[in-house]
Amino acid sequence: MAKLVTGAAGFIGSHLVDRLLAEGEDVVGLDNFDDFYAASLKWANLKGALRSPRFRLVEGDIRDARLVDQLMAEVQPEAIAHLAARAGVRPSIERPALYCEVNVTGTANLLSAASKLEPMPRFVFASSSSVYGDREDAPFRETDPVDLPISPYAATKKACELLAHTFHHVHGLPVTGLRFFTAYGPRNRPDLAIAKFARLIDEGREVPMFGDGTSRRDYTYVGDIVDGIVKAIERCKSHHLYNLGNSNPVTLKDMIVSLGDALGKTPLIRALPEQPGDVRQTFADTTRAEAELGYRPSTPFRAGLARFVEWYRAG
Repeated sequence: MAKLVTGAAGFIGSHLVDRLLAEGEDVVGLDNFDDFYAASLKWANLKGALRSPRFRLVEGDIRDARLVDQLMAEVQPEAIAHLAARAGVRPSIERPALYCEVNVTGTANLLSAASKLEPMPRFVFASSSSVYGDREDAPFRETDPVDLPISPYAATKKACELLAHTFHHVHGLPVTGLRFFTAYGPRNRPDLAIAKFARLIDEGREVPMFGDGTSRRDYTYVGDIVDGIVKAIERCKSHHLYNLGNSNPVTLKDMIVSLGDALGKTPLIRALPEQPGDVRQTFADTTRAEAELGYRPSTPFRAGLARFVEWYRAG
């Protein structure tokens, strides 16, 4: 039986597809090649997977309930890794309705279709550290309240968590939500800070540093994130939520300096005011994921940056 990966051509999704294929799995990927960034980059992400006879790509939109129902009925997946989403905190402030349509309605379509199958598949979905809101206390634990999101994107991810719990309660669908903490690495989305700043530093242009540089993020290497997803798919039952982070936050200023070191160049920093929707910190407590999934991130930040720069240079 196949595994279905939504958002298969994206940053994390394409890495997951490659990992599953390497483990001998049959994989069906669903992606609509959304215009959030260039479709050519997404096709490049799938270059290896498309050569595999065990991979099938379906171009379609998770907002299309009929397509989702038909695909689920045809594939009868044993597991679903739902990674498709409209991403980005700041863009969600400008287009909140679109984020609700893609993230909430799309997720509801997938949950509904999955709950109609017999047997029901294991359903693993991507949530986000953004659900924790803007907090001073850390690290963040899955048992912490998440009732105060500060961006539409964060609100949609919280809504997806509630929907998933509801479908488990009503239909018995086994669901696992994974709160990703600032993934980075090869194939990084071009809008994310590390990819964007790498281009600016490499070209000798100014890097915008919003705030005083002390905000910090729990940067987590994409290979470690994918390892957590695979473990969650294997162990998905009942209803669970897990943090997938590195538990070692890095300040914005240190990230810029470390990226400059990896590129062998000195960043030109331009200080700017803080941006709406940005949080002061993210910091994962991964105790639950370690105990229940065997999740143990192993990539130090500078080592992950070196791998990202190697990929960036090769492009």
